[in-house]
Amino acid sequence: MHHRDRIRRDRCKRRGQAARLERRTQESGVSATPALARLKEVASSAPLVRVYGRVVQVVGLVIESVGPNARIGDLCLILSENGEAIRSEVVGFREGRTLLMPLGELKGVRSGCMVLGRGRCLEVPFGKALLGRTLNGLGEPMDGLGALRSEGLRPVHAVPPNALERRLIEIPFETGVRAIDSLMTVGEGQRIGIFSGSGIGKSTLLGMIARHCHADVNVIALVGERGREVREFIKNDLGPDGLARSIVVCATSEQPALVRIKAAMTATAIAEGFRDQGLRVLLMMDSVTRFAMAQREVGLAVGEPPSTKGYTPSVFALLPRLLERAGNAAKGSITGIYSVLVEGDDTNEPVADSVRSILDGHIVLTRKLANRGHYPPIDPLQSLSRTMPSVVGEEELEAARQARELLAAYDDIEDLVNIGAYKPGANPAADRALALHPKLGEFLRQRTDDGCPLAEATLRLKEILSEAVPIPA
Repeated sequence: MHHRDRIRRDRCKRRGQAARLERRTQESGVSATPALARLKEVASSAPLVRVYGRVVQVVGLVIESVGPNARIGDLCLILSENGEAIRSEVVGFREGRTLLMPLGELKGVRSGCMVLGRGRCLEVPFGKALLGRTLNGLGEPMDGLGALRSEGLRPVHAVPPNALERRLIEIPFETGVRAIDSLMTVGEGQRIGIFSGSGIGKSTLLGMIARHCHADVNVIALVGERGREVREFIKNDLGPDGLARSIVVCATSEQPALVRIKAAMTATAIAEGFRDQGLRVLLMMDSVTRFAMAQREVGLAVGEPPSTKGYTPSVFALLPRLLERAGNAAKGSITGIYSVLVEGDDTNEPVADSVRSILDGHIVLTRKLANRGHYPPIDPLQSLSRTMPSVVGEEELEAARQARELLAAYDDIEDLVNIGAYKPGANPAADRALALHPKLGEFLRQRTDDGCPLAEATLRLKEILSEAVPIPA
């Protein structure tokens, strides 16, 4: 019998079975329950014949196959000649062929290997049983602590909350870092970026926030990190206390580009699961730049035209779709803190500029402060929280404004002070900035194991600003 005739016969057979089931239900006088209706739907749509595709070409990172019938984002299995099933994802189509990219190694793949479509996208577990666990980019355990127990599965691709159903950001989110809580207060449900060059202290600051913040759950995505840094971050920066209420999702730099992309998506999906339960979630991602680089690899591999610094259009389309998934919903919240690795300490490079335009604020770490041993090396003059006026009172806003004025005034005269050319009494604002600068600097420095409540941070700042400064003769 011809292949098409067999498929047509099986389809008619399924329809006949569904019709007989419906007649029996009506004759018995039993109303169809939602579960029965769902069963009928699944039975009528389930394929009775598996349709395979075949690999015809492998070019670089892309596998081209004829068939199977799949959609963008669907998972497929490539049956290699050594008997292994290699997971891959549909990333595009070209001249009647399906373009796949692997989620693992391509060992054993050759022309003619069969490709089986799974008919769904990647789904990952979520739930409180995941706390304290470390997962790979596909949501699978990698810490050797056994199988995962979850409350269900969620697709890694999701639609952001409806803009009109989001609750307003009106509650401060305590990070435990004095410089952030007093000068650029973060709101619950806000998305803020940490912009920094390499080796300045992004990961250390993220670990500090994870330990001292007031969140119900931390979800941490390490995207494109060095293998050495992952264990160091978990053991040293996060620590046992931070790990106990955290879920770490990790995809190191040597893994396929799709796995690095999926790590960011997986962490966001897990955070969404907790938000739907009404919890306050802190989602941290290190770093968005490496996520964008991974998407650039995928885009170039499937033939997208490169733009500035080689980034493809899909990079700038995917960034808002990822970042907008965080924030407040009708119940629960995801406060997102995303690190951005700026190339050459240029905060205006394409990815940094695009991310800054999407997020609700930015925290800038400078190499100048780090070289002086000033940790965390946050520059308040370049940092901003757009939601701060909505989450703190007038007194706190005024204190932050005065502190910024003093820091800016000292920055203007710093070179003169260092060479001994500054003359006290010429500028009262500069005199006050010079007198209070040591105490402000001490206030903004903080040890990683020393968390500070928001109320205490603002009180200490007000005390410093209220000190009387002697007038130079």
